[in-house]
Amino acid sequence: MSWSKGKILLLMTLLVFIIVVFALSSYKLESANRFKEKYSIFSISVPEKLDFAGEQVPLNYFDVKESLDRELHVNTYWQSQTIFLIKRANRYFPEIEPILKDEGIPLDFKYLVVAESGLTNTVSPLSATGFWQFLKKTGKEYGLEINEEIDERYNLEKSTRAACKFLKESYFKYGSWTLAAASYNMGRLALSRTIEIQEDTNYYNLFLNEETARYIYRILAIKLLIENPELYGFYIDKKDLYPPLKYTELKVDSNIPDLAVFAKKNKTNYKVLKIFNPWLRDSALTIKKKTSYLIKIPAEGFRESAYAENNFPSDSTLKLTP
Repeated sequence: MSWSKGKILLLMTLLVFIIVVFALSSYKLESANRFKEKYSIFSISVPEKLDFAGEQVPLNYFDVKESLDRELHVNTYWQSQTIFLIKRANRYFPEIEPILKDEGIPLDFKYLVVAESGLTNTVSPLSATGFWQFLKKTGKEYGLEINEEIDERYNLEKSTRAACKFLKESYFKYGSWTLAAASYNMGRLALSRTIEIQEDTNYYNLFLNEETARYIYRILAIKLLIENPELYGFYIDKKDLYPPLKYTELKVDSNIPDLAVFAKKNKTNYKVLKIFNPWLRDSALTIKKKTSYLIKIPAEGFRESAYAENNFPSDSTLKLTP
């Protein structure tokens, strides 16, 4: 049997095609296996039981479980953001927790401030400011001083106490810490109106605006991630966490015409002084009669040795990689 040149060419083309298809299939399979080994993405299990401030979350409700499921996945797979939340929590929780205890506020509210600002002195599009995101009017109503030189929304201790006052008022009104947290997001007037219309006082039964409907679940997701980071794939060495700031407080009752000069006199510089006292909003400080302020002065050598092992409290609430 003789083969024409055309048939031979066709056969060779078919053979090449089969080889290429086989090679591509093998490559795709190998790539898929390699991707599976190194870049696997898993669905996260929602815990069977969970509470906020001692109030049980009804995870047997399908809508509640799915709402938490959403926030847990969003925050787990927003890895860069969540890593920084965990790092900052190590710095600021030791300062926030004692104030919450002193004010009689459940410690779970430290996760609310994380949800509000990511533990940064951010300013929202609506000009809510600081860790606790106070609007100017509300901040003044709760005793915070706000002017051109001073903005105590940036003062962590004072703004935390102001937030505690708001939350206690809400708890007294609603009898629920979960609703108190919701009121922090949407305001008491709007929440009370919603409760009145829907005739229900259970947060998990209320039909709310998108932001407040997700708010508690985001707080819960943050709580789970910070309390059990390794369970959700976050391995952070203790040495990589942000250490709590070490400082002494200097009582000042007279004008400071130049904060840069003041900083140098106290063995620091303007930049570091502002980092420790973000509530100082100008380059000078005018003090009224019979008024005084506490200005934080960095502990000697802290800037250079902040990451020394002895700067990390052994009783940290964060679970750390050895």
